[in-house]
Amino acid sequence: MRKLFLSAFLASVALPAMAADMPLKAPRPVAPVYNWTGCYLEAGGGYGMFNQENTLESDPGRVPATGRVTGGGRGWFGTVGGGCDYQIAERWVIGAFADFDFSDIHGHLAGLDILGLTGTEKERSAWALGGRIGYLINPTLLTYFGGGFTQARFSNTELAPFVPGTVLVTPLHLQGHTFDGWFLASGFEYNLGWIPGLFWKTEYRFAQYDHEFLPVIVDATGVHRGFGLDSQKFVQTVRTELVWRFNWGGGRY
Repeated sequence: MRKLFLSAFLASVALPAMAADMPLKAPRPVAPVYNWTGCYLEAGGGYGMFNQENTLESDPGRVPATGRVTGGGRGWFGTVGGGCDYQIAERWVIGAFADFDFSDIHGHLAGLDILGLTGTEKERSAWALGGRIGYLINPTLLTYFGGGFTQARFSNTELAPFVPGTVLVTPLHLQGHTFDGWFLASGFEYNLGWIPGLFWKTEYRFAQYDHEFLPVIVDATGVHRGFGLDSQKFVQTVRTELVWRFNWGGGRY
């Protein structure tokens, strides 16, 4: 029995000493928690398409002469903008933004074929003002939905005979016009990590604009020719941009 107690005593003394000599494991590093609150500037470009529904109508009177005719165009654009975000919880971000597109989205004018006329329509620019709400899939990747108000500027459309090789006796045009509308958007934004504050954003955007009447005008006199188009535009764009968050503080531990 005495030997048993002696063995137990020696073990109780030796084990703590051995444990003190063993190397300790290094603590696991704590991942930084990013805060998306702040403001940013952005620039980039993308590809866009517009569809339009045009109806030929008398001017004055606005009496329809044809049914709706669908046309459209496509092309490239550049964009610049900025905004501010606020992180309201661990994974939710809300924000407001504005941007401006300078574009060359162009296509065939629809609706005047019955009169033997054609032309090339061009969206020259657009701007948007809106808000977004996003969810952080992880601390560096934000997915979001947004929407707001937008305007698009379409330039003058010089009209030409539908049959190639012929010339209009009286040159005609559709005057340039600014269309008001609304938009919806969806996209993601990612912290690249190469330079503090540098992000990459990709977004799909759909815009619908109000109906507007575009009279056919005589070039020389500015007189309305007696007919015009009731036109409604729909524009879809896919844009990718570099974003610089100029007050980005990085992660905090």
